[in-house]
Amino acid sequence: MTNWIPLITLLSGVAGVLIAWLSLAHARRKDSAEEGHSRGTMASDIGYIKAGVDDLKRETKEQQATVGALAQRVTRCEESCKQAHHRIDEWKNNRNKEE
Repeated sequence: MTNWIPLITLLSGVAGVLIAWLSLAHARRKDSAEEGHSRGTMASDIGYIKAGVDDLKRETKEQQATVGALAQRVTRCEESCKQAHHRIDEWKNNRNKEE
């Protein structure tokens, strides 16, 4: 009977080390999977942000083009208005001379 006690103690120690090693390996795999999920989520979020920035850049370029076109139209309108005022002034002067 006493011959079994050292063997049982040794097997218990080996089993303890084996269980600890398996637990550590399982925890590492779980941590690795969680880290992969976290990195994937972060990469997805970064992609979404990049797409949003690209959309904003495109919209800004479109707005700049629209503002440029409006600036040209306003300039033409101002020139036309100025010419109309000159014609009106000439017409008033001619009308006053006739009276």
